Amino acid sequence: MYQDFHAVDRWSKKDVHCIYQALIVAIATRHADAVDIKFLVDGRTVWIALPHPAWVEYANRTGKQITDSLAIEIAGQYLKTALESGEGVGREMYSLTVAQTLDHLEAVVSQEAQVS
Repeated sequence: MYQDFHAVDRWSKKDVHCIYQALIVAIATRHADAVDIKFLVDGRTVWIALPHPAWVEYANRTGKQITDSLAIEIAGQYLKTALESGEGVGREMYSLTVAQTLDHLEAVVSQEAQVS
């Protein structure tokens, strides 16, 4: 769903093309307790940082794991929402809270249930 998608930027009304490019554990690259997910937004690099504690909280609540592919979907869902709501203007990195991560995870799960 969110590995290659389009969104309409709220301010410019321009259709932007977003493509997933990489998933990196941020401990190694920037000493952060997060997973960084890289997208190209019309060729411009944008990183979405998902905090590791969200993995623990989700597992405690549900007994399920956040997989790499689910993390990409969460980040993509956040990015699309940010662009369409006007939050996605010019920033190179977005750091989500645990609550935001879980909210976007629920949105992804809900969307997948509607498709099935």
